[in-house]
Amino acid sequence: MNKENLDEEFKKLWNETPSSHSESTKEASWEEFQAKAFPKKRKIKLWRYYAAASVLLFVLIGTGIYFNNNSITEKAVLAGNVIENTTQKIKYVVLPDNSKVELSPNSKISYGDNFALNRKIEIDGEAYFKVKKDKQHPFQVFCNETTTTVLGTSFIVKESNQKEVTVELYEGSVQMNVNGQDQKWILKAGEKFIYGNQTAAVTAFSRFVDFDNAKLSALGTYIEENYGYKVNIPQEYSTQKITIRINKKEDLNTIVQLIAEMYNLNFEINEDLKQITFQ
Repeated sequence: MNKENLDEEFKKLWNETPSSHSESTKEASWEEFQAKAFPKKRKIKLWRYYAAASVLLFVLIGTGIYFNNNSITEKAVLAGNVIENTTQKIKYVVLPDNSKVELSPNSKISYGDNFALNRKIEIDGEAYFKVKKDKQHPFQVFCNETTTTVLGTSFIVKESNQKEVTVELYEGSVQMNVNGQDQKWILKAGEKFIYGNQTAAVTAFSRFVDFDNAKLSALGTYIEENYGYKVNIPQEYSTQKITIRINKKEDLNTIVQLIAEMYNLNFEINEDLKQITFQ
């Protein structure tokens, strides 16, 4: 993607800022961001927007889409590896191709021994996938009668007790197929595909959570409820106000590092105690 197209994509994301910000504030902040984000001969890995103690955070990963001229009519024969989550907590799995899976309770995935070359995986239940980009080997997820095909992106696939399948796309693009049907559905970030009773539909969903002039302690509570880590914030900072938009599937380390930079704090993550301490 050239600089002009990349510039346009960032501006689209920038304008998703919460409605409490005026158009003039968005435009002024965009111009400031653009000057900082694209200096000559400098690579930027994280983009941040500071305006009236507000921060809008987006992290982009490699994306891609795979088009198959023929509809997928049956599941691949999968064998060799079965991973099941029989606990009541999310199970974190790293696949042979370094793709990552967050496997929900009472769910399981299965894939073949040659997965790195034949990236086909079957799911029963629910899982969040963050796919390693590989143009030569498309990543396919089979769930009930549906097939999700991607190159590199992040999305959730879940199957209900009524055999209804839902795919929620957080970043990138995916192609959806249904067994026995020639039609293809192309999802964009922020769209979800629902299939049940031989009927398919595509609708929008909210992939962000907004904190609008909220206490910093409220963000700590959000981390605890959604990531399972208790957050300890110095008393003098707990009532500090923050405005931030976070992708609901944002990497925890990114959120923690951002808080530390904003308030000039150090932090320690204790994996054994599942605890984050700022100081």
